[in-house]
Amino acid sequence: MSDLVPQTGGAAPVPADDDNRYKAVQAKLDKLGTALDDAAGELEALRREMKANAKHTETVAGDIENADLDAKFVVLTDEVAVALGGAAVSVKNLGATAQEVVTMTYQAKRTHSKLYGALDDIRSNRPEKTPKPGFFDR
Repeated sequence: MSDLVPQTGGAAPVPADDDNRYKAVQAKLDKLGTALDDAAGELEALRREMKANAKHTETVAGDIENADLDAKFVVLTDEVAVALGGAAVSVKNLGATAQEVVTMTYQAKRTHSKLYGALDDIRSNRPEKTPKPGFFDR
């Protein structure tokens, strides 16, 4: 049996709202990157566990065969081992994809900062009020 336990902790989901202020977007991108980074680590742990279970299942199949039990159980156990190995490969690919998205998220955060950071500094530090978006659309 597996020792994997679902984790309820970790990064909180990022709410999908219409808050598009600079600091809010930066915080959302940071939360997304952190959540995906955590998920990539958890996927790697899952992959290792699945790979270990696949090896153990192969050993069990050999033990069943050596015990002269019904051959269908050997075949079924081997198929489980192959399925676990295939699933481990898929989890590895998913983890690699998650890591790519983490990289792109932090690139997007840096680009967003480069494009809008100076504007936010100007707008945040001036004493005059700034019209809300859509104010001049009347």
